[in-house]
Amino acid sequence: MSNALDVTDETFATEVLGSDKTILVDFWAEWCGPCRAVSPILDQIAAEHSDKITVVKLNVDDNPQTAAKYQITSIPAMKVYRGGEVVKTVIGAKPKGALEKDLAEFLA
Repeated sequence: MSNALDVTDETFATEVLGSDKTILVDFWAEWCGPCRAVSPILDQIAAEHSDKITVVKLNVDDNPQTAAKYQITSIPAMKVYRGGEVVKTVIGAKPKGALEKDLAEFLA
């Protein structure tokens, strides 16, 4: 089970947009195999870099308003937010090394 915080349509503005931290939002769904594959990798990255990035998860089936607002059409989709703005988007499941490379600017 993931140790990442679950966010919802109701909590997204406070937990993500209102945060002064760098937040990675994992847009996922229960039925999505690649989402389940990438989840433990994101948990590892979150644990290893907790001082630099916070990982949260948003279930697109349960929270369609936020998913639609950020035009999530393919999952898994990971978006990095800083100061309430999307600063990076990563689409698709990738091995840990590839994800760390994509996120290097936030993990350094």
